[in-house]
Amino acid sequence: MAHAVVRAPSRLVLSVVAAAAVGCASIGPPSIERDRFDYVASISESWKRQMLQNLVKIRYTDVPVFLDVTTVIATYSLDSQASVGGQIGRESLGHTFATLGANEAYSDKPTITYTPLSGDKFARNLVTPLPVSSLLYVVQGGYPVSWVFRACIISINGLDNAFGGVSDPHGGDAAFAELLAVMQEAQVARAFGIRPKSATDQNSVVMYFRDADGAGARAVRRIRELLGLDANAREFDVVYGAFPMKPTEIAILSRSAMQILVDFASYIDVSPAELVDGRVFDPARSADQLRLFPPLLHVHTGEVAPADAYVGARYRNRWFWIDDRDEQSKRALSALMVLFSLTETGTPQAGAPVVTIPAR
Repeated sequence: MAHAVVRAPSRLVLSVVAAAAVGCASIGPPSIERDRFDYVASISESWKRQMLQNLVKIRYTDVPVFLDVTTVIATYSLDSQASVGGQIGRESLGHTFATLGANEAYSDKPTITYTPLSGDKFARNLVTPLPVSSLLYVVQGGYPVSWVFRACIISINGLDNAFGGVSDPHGGDAAFAELLAVMQEAQVARAFGIRPKSATDQNSVVMYFRDADGAGARAVRRIRELLGLDANAREFDVVYGAFPMKPTEIAILSRSAMQILVDFASYIDVSPAELVDGRVFDPARSADQLRLFPPLLHVHTGEVAPADAYVGARYRNRWFWIDDRDEQSKRALSALMVLFSLTETGTPQAGAPVVTIPAR
């Protein structure tokens, strides 16, 4: 066996300590792509489930509870160290040895803040009627006017919408259902539009009719007849109220977010036994009413939810879900969540979650 020989009166000590290269690299930039999409996916999915579960709770006359994610703070740290050491002594002493060591520590400590919707914010967000101007701007932005008016309006120029809530269930006017259809035709034909009444007042809006041919012209003519509008006027002031004061006004009563949720919830499927026992309110809609005002969305119920459901929530030992193949219900739930965001009137922090991720 060969030995290293050092001709020196005393032993020679060699020592090398080096930090691992990975310990010097920042983990911040790579975390952005991962965390941004992971947190967005988690918050989005939990928001859908919360909305569905609250609809189910309202269906059972239970109190809805909304818990907002206001801040997300994730702290990451990665500490790495490696060491190499050795000692070579005289040949006769036999003190020859080497050491090799390494350690690495990684920590992930997310802090998530939740804020319940209660008190004054609950009253503002759920009980106060939605601004009529905001609803019309949603229509102007491309959402179907038939869906927005069906979901969010109590009445327009005295024509009543249908409502399935336990406090005031009633079938809507056939003329209101016809109005939804002809306004949708006019929207497709781009025969009407919405604009602010003035540059300094964005909350006061005007609805105006454009020149149109064919189906668009027929739809506008029928809208004028149903709402009792001036046949010669092209612009109409949109006001909040049950009835217009003059033939150049369109009076709209808008629903609150809670009224919208109650009406949506009234279409959720429940077991027949619960209806017989009186555990759940039955809106008792006639076939004619269902034809005029079809369900806003379809939520199924059963002992087990399918694995490919669009969204599911468990309540009272049963599952409630929306089928992933039900495009109409998926759009309705998504639109409901967008409308719900219109109720945010507090500070910026009360709106979208703030994500803070210190990483080193």
